[in-house]
Amino acid sequence: MADTVDDTMLSPDNLTRLRTAAGVASEVLKEVTGWLADGEKIVDLCERGDELVEKKLSTVYKGKNVLKSTNTPVTISPSSHITPFTPLKSDAEDAAMTIKAGELVKIQLGAQIGGFGAIVGDTVVVPQEKGKKAEITGRDADLLLATHYANELLLRLMIPPGLLATGSDEEKAKAAAEKPPTHSKITALVEKIAKSYDVNVVQHTTSWMFERNDIEGKKKIILSPHDGTKGDGTPEVGEVWGVEVGMSLGSGKVKDLDKRSTLLRRTNTTYGLKRPSSRQTLSEIVKKFGTFPFSLRQLEDEKAAKVGVIESVRAGVLREYKPSAEADGSPVSRLFTTIAITKNGLTRLAAPPALDLDSIKSDKKIEDEEILKILERPTNKSTGSKSKNKKKKKKPVKKAAAAEADSDSDDSSDDE
Repeated sequence: MADTVDDTMLSPDNLTRLRTAAGVASEVLKEVTGWLADGEKIVDLCERGDELVEKKLSTVYKGKNVLKSTNTPVTISPSSHITPFTPLKSDAEDAAMTIKAGELVKIQLGAQIGGFGAIVGDTVVVPQEKGKKAEITGRDADLLLATHYANELLLRLMIPPGLLATGSDEEKAKAAAEKPPTHSKITALVEKIAKSYDVNVVQHTTSWMFERNDIEGKKKIILSPHDGTKGDGTPEVGEVWGVEVGMSLGSGKVKDLDKRSTLLRRTNTTYGLKRPSSRQTLSEIVKKFGTFPFSLRQLEDEKAAKVGVIESVRAGVLREYKPSAEADGSPVSRLFTTIAITKNGLTRLAAPPALDLDSIKSDKKIEDEEILKILERPTNKSTGSKSKNKKKKKKPVKKAAAAEADSDSDDSSDDE
Protein backbone atom coordinates (compact mmCIF):
# COMPACT_ATOMS: atom_id res chain seq x y z
CA MET A 1 0.00 0.00 0.00
CA ALA A 2 1.13 3.53 -0.74
CA ASP A 3 1.89 6.02 2.01
CA THR A 4 -1.34 8.05 2.40
CA VAL A 5 -0.44 10.28 5.34
CA ASP A 6 -1.78 13.83 5.04
CA ASP A 7 0.56 16.82 4.76
CA THR A 8 -0.40 18.52 8.03
CA MET A 9 2.95 18.87 9.75
CA LEU A 10 1.83 18.53 13.37
CA SER A 11 -1.02 16.04 13.17
CA PRO A 12 -0.39 13.32 15.80
CA ASP A 13 0.89 10.75 13.27
CA ASN A 14 3.16 13.21 11.52
CA LEU A 15 4.49 14.66 14.77
CA THR A 16 5.46 11.09 15.70
CA ARG A 17 7.32 10.77 12.39
CA LEU A 18 9.05 14.09 13.00
CA ARG A 19 10.05 13.14 16.54
CA THR A 20 11.36 9.77 15.37
CA ALA A 21 13.40 11.29 12.55
CA ALA A 22 14.66 14.01 14.91
CA GLY A 23 15.68 11.38 17.45
CA VAL A 24 17.73 9.54 14.80
CA ALA A 25 19.41 12.78 13.68
CA SER A 26 20.26 13.81 17.25
CA GLU A 27 21.68 10.39 18.13
CA VAL A 28 23.89 10.36 15.04
CA LEU A 29 25.10 13.91 15.71
CA LYS A 30 26.20 12.81 19.18
CA GLU A 31 28.02 9.76 17.84
CA VAL A 32 29.74 11.61 14.99
CA THR A 33 30.87 14.29 17.44
CA GLY A 34 32.49 11.54 19.50
CA TRP A 35 34.48 10.39 16.45
CA LEU A 36 36.24 13.73 15.98
CA ALA A 37 39.98 13.72 16.61
CA ASP A 38 43.16 15.14 15.17
CA GLY A 39 43.96 13.72 11.72
CA GLU A 40 40.59 12.08 11.00
CA LYS A 41 39.57 12.14 7.32
CA ILE A 42 36.39 14.14 6.70
CA VAL A 43 35.11 11.80 3.96
CA ASP A 44 35.48 8.75 6.23
CA LEU A 45 33.53 10.45 9.03
CA CYS A 46 30.77 11.47 6.61
CA GLU A 47 30.47 7.97 5.16
CA ARG A 48 30.32 6.35 8.59
CA GLY A 49 27.71 8.89 9.67
CA ASP A 50 25.47 8.24 6.66
CA GLU A 51 25.70 4.50 7.28
CA LEU A 52 24.69 5.06 10.90
CA VAL A 53 21.64 7.12 9.88
CA GLU A 54 20.55 4.31 7.53
CA LYS A 55 21.10 1.69 10.22
CA LYS A 56 19.02 3.59 12.79
CA LEU A 57 16.24 4.33 10.29
CA SER A 58 16.04 0.63 9.41
CA THR A 59 14.88 -0.09 12.97
CA VAL A 60 11.81 2.19 12.81
CA TYR A 61 8.60 1.98 10.77
CA LYS A 62 9.49 -1.57 9.76
CA GLY A 63 7.37 -3.20 7.10
CA LYS A 64 5.68 0.03 6.09
CA ASN A 65 5.82 1.42 2.58
CA VAL A 66 7.37 4.71 3.62
CA LEU A 67 10.49 6.42 2.30
CA LYS A 68 13.16 6.77 4.98
CA SER A 69 16.48 8.47 4.29
CA THR A 70 18.86 11.21 5.24
CA ASN A 71 17.29 14.57 4.47
CA THR A 72 20.72 16.12 4.64
CA PRO A 73 23.69 13.75 4.43
CA VAL A 74 26.33 13.95 7.14
CA THR A 75 28.44 17.01 6.41
CA ILE A 76 31.58 18.12 8.23
CA SER A 77 32.67 21.62 7.29
CA PRO A 78 36.22 22.85 7.98
CA SER A 79 36.85 26.01 9.97
CA SER A 80 36.20 28.68 7.32
CA HIS A 81 33.56 26.78 5.32
CA ILE A 82 30.05 28.23 5.40
CA THR A 83 27.95 25.75 3.43
CA PRO A 84 27.76 22.10 4.54
CA PHE A 85 30.73 20.15 3.14
CA THR A 86 30.58 16.51 2.09
CA PRO A 87 33.55 15.38 -0.04
CA LEU A 88 33.81 12.49 -2.48
CA LYS A 89 36.31 9.63 -2.34
CA SER A 90 36.85 9.96 -6.09
CA ASP A 91 38.04 13.59 -5.73
CA ALA A 92 41.57 12.94 -4.50
CA GLU A 93 42.28 16.39 -3.05
CA ASP A 94 39.03 16.63 -1.06
CA ALA A 95 39.18 12.98 -0.02
CA ALA A 96 42.54 13.64 1.62
CA MET A 97 41.21 16.49 3.79
CA THR A 98 41.53 15.93 7.52
CA ILE A 99 40.42 17.79 10.63
CA LYS A 100 42.95 19.19 13.08
CA ALA A 101 43.02 19.44 16.86
CA GLY A 102 41.78 22.86 17.95
CA GLU A 103 39.91 23.48 14.68
CA LEU A 104 36.30 24.66 14.72
CA VAL A 105 34.24 22.32 12.54
CA LYS A 106 30.52 22.30 11.74
CA ILE A 107 28.62 18.99 11.75
CA GLN A 108 25.20 18.95 10.09
CA LEU A 109 22.88 16.10 9.13
CA GLY A 110 19.25 15.10 9.03
CA ALA A 111 16.77 12.25 8.72
CA GLN A 112 13.27 11.99 7.27
CA ILE A 113 10.42 9.51 7.47
CA GLY A 114 7.62 9.73 4.92
CA GLY A 115 8.62 13.25 3.94
CA PHE A 116 8.71 14.57 7.51
CA GLY A 117 12.25 15.43 8.44
CA ALA A 118 14.53 17.13 10.92
CA ILE A 119 17.98 18.64 10.51
CA VAL A 120 20.44 19.34 13.31
CA GLY A 121 23.82 21.03 13.34
CA ASP A 122 26.52 21.93 15.84
CA THR A 123 29.93 23.62 15.91
CA VAL A 124 32.62 21.69 17.74
CA VAL A 125 36.26 22.31 18.61
CA VAL A 126 38.19 19.21 17.49
CA PRO A 127 39.89 17.46 20.43
CA GLN A 128 43.33 15.84 20.26
CA GLU A 129 41.84 12.42 21.04
CA LYS A 130 38.44 10.83 20.39
CA GLY A 131 35.94 11.28 23.17
CA LYS A 132 37.89 14.08 24.85
CA LYS A 133 36.63 17.64 25.21
CA ALA A 134 38.78 20.37 23.72
CA GLU A 135 39.35 23.49 25.78
CA ILE A 136 37.52 26.51 24.40
CA THR A 137 39.21 29.85 25.00
CA GLY A 138 39.96 33.22 23.43
CA ARG A 139 38.27 34.13 20.19
CA ASP A 140 36.78 30.65 19.78
CA ALA A 141 34.95 31.24 23.06
CA ASP A 142 33.68 34.61 21.82
CA LEU A 143 32.41 33.02 18.61
CA LEU A 144 30.63 30.10 20.26
CA LEU A 145 29.03 32.25 22.95
CA ALA A 146 27.78 34.74 20.36
CA THR A 147 26.31 31.90 18.28
CA HIS A 148 24.67 30.31 21.31
CA TYR A 149 22.98 33.50 22.49
CA ALA A 150 21.98 34.54 18.98
CA ASN A 151 20.33 31.16 18.54
CA GLU A 152 18.48 31.45 21.86
CA LEU A 153 17.35 34.95 20.95
CA LEU A 154 16.14 33.97 17.47
CA LEU A 155 14.15 31.02 18.80
CA ARG A 156 12.33 33.29 21.27
CA LEU A 157 11.62 35.88 18.59
CA MET A 158 9.94 33.17 16.50
CA ILE A 159 7.25 32.47 19.11
CA PRO A 160 3.97 34.16 18.06
CA PRO A 161 3.12 37.19 20.26
CA GLY A 162 0.87 36.39 23.21
CA LEU A 163 1.19 32.62 22.84
CA LEU A 164 2.83 32.26 26.25
CA ALA A 165 1.21 35.31 27.87
CA THR A 166 0.07 35.04 31.48
CA GLY A 167 -2.17 37.21 33.66
CA SER A 168 -5.74 38.38 33.12
CA ASP A 169 -7.71 37.84 29.91
CA GLU A 170 -7.18 41.50 29.13
CA GLU A 171 -3.40 41.19 29.54
CA LYS A 172 -3.35 38.07 27.36
CA ALA A 173 -5.43 39.80 24.67
CA LYS A 174 -3.10 42.79 24.72
CA ALA A 175 -0.04 40.54 24.34
CA ALA A 176 -1.67 38.61 21.49
CA ALA A 177 -2.45 41.87 19.68
CA GLU A 178 1.22 42.81 19.48
CA LYS A 179 2.82 42.52 16.07
CA PRO A 180 5.61 39.96 15.61
CA PRO A 181 9.08 41.45 15.19
CA THR A 182 9.93 42.44 11.63
CA HIS A 183 12.75 40.68 9.83
CA SER A 184 14.87 43.83 10.02
CA LYS A 185 14.27 44.01 13.79
CA ILE A 186 15.31 40.36 14.19
CA THR A 187 18.50 40.98 12.19
CA ALA A 188 19.27 44.13 14.19
CA LEU A 189 18.96 42.29 17.52
CA VAL A 190 21.08 39.35 16.35
CA GLU A 191 23.73 41.77 15.07
CA LYS A 192 23.80 43.46 18.48
CA ILE A 193 24.74 40.13 20.04
CA ALA A 194 27.44 39.67 17.39
CA LYS A 195 28.85 43.10 18.24
CA SER A 196 28.90 42.25 21.95
CA TYR A 197 31.39 39.49 21.16
CA ASP A 198 33.19 41.31 18.33
CA VAL A 199 32.07 38.89 15.62
CA ASN A 200 29.88 39.19 12.51
CA VAL A 201 26.70 37.46 11.38
CA VAL A 202 27.32 35.31 8.30
CA GLN A 203 25.65 36.96 5.33
CA HIS A 204 22.37 35.49 4.16
CA THR A 205 21.99 32.99 7.03
CA THR A 206 18.52 31.57 6.36
CA SER A 207 15.91 29.79 8.48
CA TRP A 208 13.16 28.04 6.52
CA MET A 209 9.70 26.75 7.27
CA PHE A 210 9.67 22.99 6.69
CA GLU A 211 6.86 21.32 4.77
CA ARG A 212 6.34 17.72 3.82
CA ASN A 213 9.07 16.74 1.34
CA ASP A 214 10.44 20.28 1.39
CA ILE A 215 13.11 21.85 3.61
CA GLU A 216 12.64 25.21 1.91
CA GLY A 217 8.97 26.01 2.35
CA LYS A 218 6.92 29.16 1.72
CA LYS A 219 8.37 31.22 4.58
CA LYS A 220 11.93 32.17 5.45
CA ILE A 221 13.86 34.47 7.77
CA ILE A 222 17.16 35.82 6.46
CA LEU A 223 19.77 37.23 8.81
CA SER A 224 22.13 39.83 7.33
CA PRO A 225 20.50 39.72 3.87
CA HIS A 226 22.34 41.13 0.86
CA ASP A 227 21.86 41.76 -2.85
CA GLY A 228 18.27 42.83 -2.24
CA THR A 229 17.17 39.45 -0.90
CA LYS A 230 14.36 39.45 1.66
CA GLY A 231 12.74 37.08 4.10
CA ASP A 232 9.07 36.22 3.82
CA GLY A 233 6.38 35.56 6.43
CA THR A 234 6.31 35.05 10.19
CA PRO A 235 6.21 31.81 12.20
CA GLU A 236 2.79 30.56 13.32
CA VAL A 237 1.32 27.80 15.46
CA GLY A 238 1.26 24.47 13.61
CA GLU A 239 4.51 25.06 11.73
CA VAL A 240 7.89 23.34 11.73
CA TRP A 241 11.02 25.39 11.06
CA GLY A 242 14.69 24.75 10.46
CA VAL A 243 16.46 27.52 12.36
CA GLU A 244 20.01 28.44 11.39
CA VAL A 245 22.47 30.83 13.01
CA GLY A 246 25.92 31.49 11.54
CA MET A 247 28.66 33.72 12.97
CA SER A 248 32.17 34.58 11.79
CA LEU A 249 35.39 35.84 13.36
CA GLY A 250 35.94 37.62 10.04
CA SER A 251 33.82 39.79 7.77
CA GLY A 252 30.84 37.46 7.55
CA LYS A 253 30.94 37.82 3.76
CA VAL A 254 30.63 34.74 1.57
CA LYS A 255 32.79 33.61 -1.34
CA ASP A 256 32.26 30.61 -3.61
CA LEU A 257 34.94 27.95 -3.50
CA ASP A 258 36.51 26.40 -6.59
CA LYS A 259 35.19 22.98 -5.67
CA ARG A 260 32.71 20.51 -7.11
CA SER A 261 29.13 20.74 -5.82
CA THR A 262 28.71 17.36 -4.15
CA LEU A 263 25.46 18.23 -2.37
CA LEU A 264 22.38 18.35 -4.62
CA ARG A 265 18.61 18.21 -4.45
CA ARG A 266 15.78 17.40 -6.85
CA THR A 267 13.57 20.35 -7.78
CA ASN A 268 9.96 20.39 -8.97
CA THR A 269 11.10 21.07 -12.56
CA THR A 270 10.27 18.35 -15.07
CA TYR A 271 12.29 17.81 -18.22
CA GLY A 272 12.64 14.99 -20.72
CA LEU A 273 16.23 13.89 -20.08
CA LYS A 274 17.88 12.65 -23.27
CA ARG A 275 20.78 10.58 -21.97
CA PRO A 276 20.01 7.09 -20.57
CA SER A 277 22.69 7.58 -17.89
CA SER A 278 20.98 10.82 -16.78
CA ARG A 279 17.61 9.07 -16.51
CA GLN A 280 19.14 6.17 -14.60
CA THR A 281 20.88 8.47 -12.12
CA LEU A 282 17.76 10.58 -11.57
CA SER A 283 15.68 7.45 -11.02
CA GLU A 284 18.07 6.31 -8.28
CA ILE A 285 17.96 9.76 -6.66
CA VAL A 286 14.15 9.85 -6.61
CA LYS A 287 13.92 6.31 -5.23
CA LYS A 288 16.44 6.90 -2.44
CA PHE A 289 15.95 10.54 -1.45
CA GLY A 290 12.78 11.94 -3.01
CA THR A 291 13.19 15.73 -2.99
CA PHE A 292 15.67 15.90 -0.10
CA PRO A 293 19.36 16.88 -0.38
CA PHE A 294 21.83 14.08 -0.99
CA SER A 295 25.51 13.60 -1.65
CA LEU A 296 26.86 12.10 -4.86
CA ARG A 297 28.80 9.87 -2.49
CA GLN A 298 25.52 8.17 -1.47
CA LEU A 299 24.72 6.94 -4.97
CA GLU A 300 25.55 3.43 -6.14
CA ASP A 301 28.42 4.45 -8.46
CA GLU A 302 29.97 7.73 -7.38
CA LYS A 303 31.98 8.24 -10.57
CA ALA A 304 29.02 7.49 -12.83
CA ALA A 305 26.86 9.82 -10.72
CA LYS A 306 29.24 12.73 -11.39
CA VAL A 307 28.43 12.40 -15.09
CA GLY A 308 24.82 11.29 -14.60
CA VAL A 309 23.76 14.51 -12.86
CA ILE A 310 25.18 16.95 -15.42
CA GLU A 311 22.16 17.03 -17.74
CA SER A 312 19.72 17.27 -14.81
CA VAL A 313 21.63 20.20 -13.32
CA ARG A 314 21.69 22.03 -16.66
CA ALA A 315 17.94 21.46 -17.08
CA GLY A 316 17.15 22.62 -13.55
CA VAL A 317 15.86 19.18 -12.53
CA LEU A 318 18.59 19.04 -9.89
CA ARG A 319 19.88 21.97 -7.88
CA GLU A 320 23.48 22.18 -6.73
CA TYR A 321 24.49 23.62 -3.35
CA LYS A 322 27.63 25.58 -4.18
CA PRO A 323 30.50 25.15 -1.69
CA SER A 324 31.31 28.48 -0.04
CA ALA A 325 33.50 29.90 2.71
CA GLU A 326 34.20 33.05 4.71
CA ALA A 327 35.67 35.58 2.26
CA ASP A 328 38.72 36.30 4.42
CA GLY A 329 39.29 32.70 5.53
CA SER A 330 38.33 33.27 9.18
CA PRO A 331 36.65 30.60 11.35
CA VAL A 332 32.86 30.32 11.07
CA SER A 333 30.32 28.74 13.41
CA ARG A 334 26.86 27.36 12.66
CA LEU A 335 24.00 25.97 14.74
CA PHE A 336 20.93 24.33 13.23
CA THR A 337 17.77 23.48 15.18
CA THR A 338 14.50 21.93 14.00
CA ILE A 339 11.56 23.31 15.96
CA ALA A 340 7.80 22.85 16.14
CA ILE A 341 5.55 25.74 17.13
CA THR A 342 2.49 24.45 18.99
CA LYS A 343 -0.22 25.96 21.16
CA ASN A 344 2.11 25.27 24.11
CA GLY A 345 5.04 27.18 22.63
CA LEU A 346 8.25 26.10 20.98
CA THR A 347 9.57 22.53 21.03
CA ARG A 348 13.10 21.73 19.90
CA LEU A 349 12.61 18.52 17.93
CA ALA A 350 16.32 18.25 17.03
CA ALA A 351 18.80 20.62 18.61
CA PRO A 352 22.55 20.85 19.15
CA PRO A 353 23.63 19.99 22.70
CA ALA A 354 23.38 22.89 25.14
CA LEU A 355 26.67 24.76 25.38
CA ASP A 356 28.53 24.22 28.66
CA LEU A 357 28.53 27.91 29.54
CA ASP A 358 30.41 27.51 32.81
CA SER A 359 33.46 26.08 31.05
CA ILE A 360 33.71 28.75 28.34
CA LYS A 361 35.36 31.97 29.46
CA SER A 362 35.17 35.28 27.65
CA ASP A 363 35.93 38.83 28.75
CA LYS A 364 32.92 39.97 26.68
CA LYS A 365 29.24 39.89 27.57
CA ILE A 366 25.81 41.08 26.49
CA GLU A 367 24.75 44.30 28.17
CA ASP A 368 21.78 45.38 26.05
CA GLU A 369 18.71 45.39 28.32
CA GLU A 370 16.24 44.51 25.55
CA ILE A 371 18.22 41.44 24.53
CA LEU A 372 18.73 40.29 28.12
CA LYS A 373 14.99 40.49 28.75
CA ILE A 374 14.22 38.45 25.62
CA LEU A 375 16.75 35.79 26.65
CA GLU A 376 14.95 35.40 29.98
CA ARG A 377 11.63 34.59 28.36
CA PRO A 378 10.38 30.99 28.53
CA THR A 379 9.99 29.16 25.25
CA ASN A 380 7.01 27.00 26.22
CA LYS A 381 4.31 26.62 28.82
CA SER A 382 5.95 23.66 30.51
CA THR A 383 8.91 25.72 31.70
CA GLY A 384 8.72 28.88 33.74
CA SER A 385 11.39 31.57 33.77
CA LYS A 386 12.60 31.63 37.34
CA SER A 387 15.13 34.35 36.69
CA LYS A 388 12.58 37.04 35.88
CA ASN A 389 13.26 39.11 38.97
CA LYS A 390 17.00 38.98 38.54
CA LYS A 391 19.01 41.82 37.08
CA LYS A 392 21.09 41.84 33.94
CA LYS A 393 23.95 39.81 35.35
CA LYS A 394 25.63 37.49 32.89
CA LYS A 395 25.14 34.32 34.91
CA PRO A 396 21.33 34.35 35.23
CA VAL A 397 20.99 34.89 31.49
CA LYS A 398 23.34 32.00 30.86
CA LYS A 399 21.35 29.74 33.13
CA ALA A 400 17.99 30.84 31.74
CA ALA A 401 18.97 30.14 28.13
CA ALA A 402 20.71 26.87 28.99
CA ALA A 403 17.79 25.68 31.10
CA GLU A 404 15.35 26.42 28.28
CA ALA A 405 17.51 24.51 25.80
CA ASP A 406 17.68 21.46 28.06
CA SER A 407 13.96 21.60 28.78
CA ASP A 408 12.97 21.92 25.13
CA SER A 409 15.27 19.11 24.05
CA ASP A 410 13.77 16.76 26.61
CA ASP A 411 10.18 17.87 26.10
CA SER A 412 8.08 14.91 25.10
CA SER A 413 4.70 16.28 26.18
CA ASP A 414 1.67 16.00 23.90
CA ASP A 415 1.82 19.24 21.97
CA GLU A 416 -1.33 18.78 20.00
